[in-house]
Amino acid sequence: MRLVNKFLDRITGKVERDITYVDLDAVQELLGYHFHNERLLLLSLTHRSFTRYDPEHCPSNERLEFLGDSVLGLIISDQLFSDNPDLREGKLTKTKAKLVNEVALAEVANAVGLPQHLRLSPEEDRSGGRTRPSIISDAFESVIAAIYLDGGLDAARDVILRLLYTRRETILNSRAQRNFKGELLELVQGQGIPMPHYEVVSEAGPDHEKEFTVNVQVLGEIKGRGVGNTKKEAEQKAAASALRSMRSRS
Repeated sequence: MRLVNKFLDRITGKVERDITYVDLDAVQELLGYHFHNERLLLLSLTHRSFTRYDPEHCPSNERLEFLGDSVLGLIISDQLFSDNPDLREGKLTKTKAKLVNEVALAEVANAVGLPQHLRLSPEEDRSGGRTRPSIISDAFESVIAAIYLDGGLDAARDVILRLLYTRRETILNSRAQRNFKGELLELVQGQGIPMPHYEVVSEAGPDHEKEFTVNVQVLGEIKGRGVGNTKKEAEQKAAASALRSMRSRS
């Protein structure tokens, strides 16, 4: 834990006073885990927009996000492997991808009420940061990392299985989990058509509130258009639009 404490020593008294921004007791209740070191929890809830006024003394949760992604992947992979002895590697990989992605993690974070406790800048808050899946899912990953650092792998496993894995059937059957780009690729390949081409045709808004517009072309013809806060989201929406268009004509 010495490395953890050394990292946390960067958080000065200024950030300790900022603890009033978050009801840490309430967060721990919704997580079902109580921290030995609440500074880890506070850090996991701190979005980079909140740190801009004093980045040296108020780090964001981005490093925790990196670690949490790996912890989530390990626990979910291990549980899927144990629970599904007859599933092949490809199916296990696809199932894991549906459980550990931005959509699924944001859905779980929203279900337990995590977004209302995030520390965002006033600008990010006003622009809808508490409803942005990328911010919410990153925070969930950060919280998992904080639990892992505070209580070890068994503590992280308990929270992940209880909050995420028990919701797996709902997540796996959610329309939001459909891979429209993959479905479009399968459709055109089945017709012997070359791969679809995605093109970002516009990019607008400030860094914290980007909006991308993407067209998807099949055989040089625009078949769909999508708009989203990330290129990936816009591409998925463009693919969904193309699928509706192409299937309605078949």
